[in-house]
Amino acid sequence: MSATTLRAKADALIAATNAFDADTVLTLFAPDAVIDDPSTGHRFDGHVGIRDYIDRYFAGYHTVTRFLSIEMTGKAQARVRVDFTGDFGHEIGLLDISINSDGLIVRIDADLE
Repeated sequence: MSATTLRAKADALIAATNAFDADTVLTLFAPDAVIDDPSTGHRFDGHVGIRDYIDRYFAGYHTVTRFLSIEMTGKAQARVRVDFTGDFGHEIGLLDISINSDGLIVRIDADLE
């Protein structure tokens, strides 16, 4: 998996979350994918959990995400640095994204700097 492919996946995720479009977000994830976000105190499992995450923390807080940088951390893994703004204020975040051979996100480990 190339950096270009992972960057395209990150861009698609950011565009869908900025549009608060949970349906499109879910098309980017494997059905059993996981988002682990310690800043929320929760882990979100599968499409049901990921929809809850998008509805609660993106749509609910009017979160807008801006891409800052990407670093490959493995063959199908990258660390994406992003800028978050919303009703909560401003944060810089890290998204460790893992992609499967079908090009679907299988895991995101999210954290704030």
